[in-house]
Amino acid sequence: MDQKTHTTDDGRQVIVITPTGRLDITTAWQFRLNLQDCISRLSPHIVINLSQVNFIDSSGLTSLVAGMRDADKVQGSFRICNVHPEAKLVFEVTMMDSVFELYETEAEALQSNPKQIAS
Repeated sequence: MDQKTHTTDDGRQVIVITPTGRLDITTAWQFRLNLQDCISRLSPHIVINLSQVNFIDSSGLTSLVAGMRDADKVQGSFRICNVHPEAKLVFEVTMMDSVFELYETEAEALQSNPKQIAS
């Protein structure tokens, strides 16, 4: 899993996390802990780049939902980008594509105005 920090034009720190392989029952818990740590220690603004994830199961989706809720609790933002075509089907079938902020590219996710930031 790759992790990097991006600073937006307005000075916000955004953590970009790029998991690899599968986001399933064997990896979701560690991924969830990593998300919690990033949100609490580094920044409440998260972009998950799923370009390297070719499979997501219900535990993987649950870890993403939990991360989104954690970011929301601290007035952060949670965006997902570069969803692999095979993984995108899971988002569509479960209708989670309407729950998450999904972007085609990492650049689009970083440039968007996050919906969750408190004024």
